[in-house]
Amino acid sequence: MCASPHRTMSSSFPKPPPLAALWGASAEQWYDPTWQLQHCCRSEDDLQRVLNLTQSERRALRGVGRRLDVCVTPHFLSLMDPADPADPLRLQVIPRSEELETHPEEMRDPCAEERDEKVPGLVHRYPDRVLLIVTDRCSTYCRYCTRSRIVSGAAGHGRHIDWEAVLAYLREHTEVRDVLLSGGDPLLLADERLDAMLSDLRTIPHVELLRLGTRVPIMLPRRVAPHLCATLRRHAPLFVSIHCNHPRELGSEAQRALGLLVDHGLPLGNQSVLLRGVNDRTEVQLALAHRLLQCRVRPYYLYQCDPVPGTRHFRTDPHVGVDMIAAMRGYTSGYAVPQFVIDAPGGGGKIPLNPHYVVGEEDGKLLLRNFRGDLFRYPTSF
Repeated sequence: MCASPHRTMSSSFPKPPPLAALWGASAEQWYDPTWQLQHCCRSEDDLQRVLNLTQSERRALRGVGRRLDVCVTPHFLSLMDPADPADPLRLQVIPRSEELETHPEEMRDPCAEERDEKVPGLVHRYPDRVLLIVTDRCSTYCRYCTRSRIVSGAAGHGRHIDWEAVLAYLREHTEVRDVLLSGGDPLLLADERLDAMLSDLRTIPHVELLRLGTRVPIMLPRRVAPHLCATLRRHAPLFVSIHCNHPRELGSEAQRALGLLVDHGLPLGNQSVLLRGVNDRTEVQLALAHRLLQCRVRPYYLYQCDPVPGTRHFRTDPHVGVDMIAAMRGYTSGYAVPQFVIDAPGGGGKIPLNPHYVVGEEDGKLLLRNFRGDLFRYPTSF
């Protein structure tokens, strides 16, 4: 089990949202991350107190053989419209009956992480970097999760890291210069545990860069406290990749959490997933990108939704992502445009998909198309 995160230490808190009254929570309780975790909604009974559940949602919540537990923080629930079953935040975390279906293209481990797992918890696919799955728990479980086979324990398969074996592997493999800590969510580990892990990694001379992937600033924002930020800063250079899919996720609490991280010198990027009905319109992607930049977060990757079982209802035609990138390019700053990628099924790694700006070659010149569709020629010989 993950250790309980530190409480946010503060003598004053903002007024909590109206939803806090459902639990009779004081401001101090509502803004305590441990209280939030203890009061996560995990069942039909829990959720029907907060949301007007549809029959599809009820069927899924009662579903036998569901592959991923249900767990939603009160904070994230407070951002939803309880009467709207198409609320883009609700679609991400409340199961629907489509989740109980499987389709031929779907794969339990689409990125072939288990094939590339060299020791328990360490995945080495790319030449110079590794992935560490440091925990199998999250504060909230997204229904499209690519690691639904291991997170939450619903499928009966937990995942535990063999830390000594990880360190031994990294010391032996001097080609590894970049280590990503993911999960689950590594920010559910206690500050002391994170500090010890990062300290161990910093004893390996050829490990230059540390990265951490987390959804906690969005789902459990008060977990991000000054002590945690100071702990992470001690291990710079350390980059933090957050996961945010819709501009409404970036309320005042998320802004506070992200601001704390940036103010402690931690560079932030966002990795989002293209999800049908959530963020598959250009205007939503633009609003998300602009909101992220206001929070000092660089839009980094936009992923095509991985073909894990029970997620067909989330996936779009990949051309949707390519067309949205084309619609964004030139109509906003380059900082606001993420890279659209498919994580190739079977473990092929990330493959970028871009609009076709190079039309061809003519008379020793490249024929290029700009964001307006105008054609230009650029010489190739000098």
